[in-house]
Amino acid sequence: MKTIKLQAAVVAALFAGCAGVAAAEGMPKAEYKAQKEQIEATGKAAKDACKPMSGNAKDICKEQAKADESIAKAELEAKYKGTREAAYEARVAHAKGNYNVAKEKCDDFAGNQKDVCLKEAKAVETRALADAKADKKVVQARIDARDDKIDAEYKVAREKCDAFSGDAKDRCVMDAKQRYGKS
Repeated sequence: MKTIKLQAAVVAALFAGCAGVAAAEGMPKAEYKAQKEQIEATGKAAKDACKPMSGNAKDICKEQAKADESIAKAELEAKYKGTREAAYEARVAHAKGNYNVAKEKCDDFAGNQKDVCLKEAKAVETRALADAKADKKVVQARIDARDDKIDAEYKVAREKCDAFSGDAKDRCVMDAKQRYGKS
């Protein structure tokens, strides 16, 4: 059990570099490939560490290693792409990976206790997926609201330009377009 905790700490520390995916601006392809290879090597080592175990502890260990690798790859992908969609996919990978591990842990129980454990695991996954989806929608709503505000401010600036004529009006319109990112 001590090996699992040590290994989990190492994996967590290694994958911590992939955190903060939403703020990422991308990364060089060579760095992406190197980190992906490192994640795969760490995942293989984590799975190999499960081999001497037996029973459900082995199954949990394997599922945890698989989940950690999947999560790390999704976070790396999000960091590499730097998109909201990739960040959302990383959150989905977290939810699904954690669910699979929790589900495997439920095999230690029987009867009603196992049923409750499975329902709790599913509820946690559902909440995490719902939060990820809601956050994605909130971000899009904020972007839409920002765009609406810019459009409204641009229309006001263009209307003010109507007070001018000739070159002064042209300069005013050009300044408004430049200021509000219109072409």
